[in-house]
Amino acid sequence: MQLFDLSGRVALITGGSKGLGLAMAQGFAEAGADVIISSRHENELQAAAAQIRQAAKVRVEYLVADMTERKDVSRLAEAAIAKLGRVDILVNNAGTNTVQAIDEIRDEDWDRLIELNLTSCMALSRALAPQMKERRWGRIIHISSIMGLASKEGRNIYSATKSGLLGLARASALDLGPYNITVNCIAPGPFLTDLPGSMLTDEQKRGFAERTALGRWGQPRELAGPALLLASDAGSYITGAVLVVDGGSLVKTF
Repeated sequence: MQLFDLSGRVALITGGSKGLGLAMAQGFAEAGADVIISSRHENELQAAAAQIRQAAKVRVEYLVADMTERKDVSRLAEAAIAKLGRVDILVNNAGTNTVQAIDEIRDEDWDRLIELNLTSCMALSRALAPQMKERRWGRIIHISSIMGLASKEGRNIYSATKSGLLGLARASALDLGPYNITVNCIAPGPFLTDLPGSMLTDEQKRGFAERTALGRWGQPRELAGPALLLASDAGSYITGAVLVVDGGSLVKTF
């Protein structure tokens, strides 16, 4: 048995047009899975799909969806099944961040991030779990964050949503375990993607790097292996867990 082989599997990765989502999608494709990537921007999806196809001889599809819109989440689930017949592996990766102190939080920002970072993960998992249960095989992976385990000033909304994913995964793991479906979270630390790149100053970026045991930011490709572990037979006895991939950030207290 090839523990990390995903041949014959279908994976759906939200937020899959760039950054961590694209890296995981490419890693799954290289392991043999057909992949579907989604995001809000068709031009970015087209470029990402072409990049994945160059690296692996698998079927690659894309679907435009806004995960802050509940009807789009439902449509994404239906369209993914219509395109490739099923979804075996779901990676709930789409999300964003904002910096607002507790007494500065605006209702519209709270509602938008809760919908995108947390509610969409529930809704998409809810929509795709029944067909996984029918085949008695499935993998659901929520991309949380070390900000769900610790935090920083102003990260109130983001930390709340990322902590929420941990609880969602634990409960869903119990619901779906009898059907041979695992549900887990990955909690990335500082990965140098567009989101922190646009939010942080150079000084702040250096500060985050110094907070890690390895003394550097992670590259998106370095999340593909942990995701592949949880998506494949190699991780078949891991469920309800959070896999921290942070370069040793959380262990460096002083």
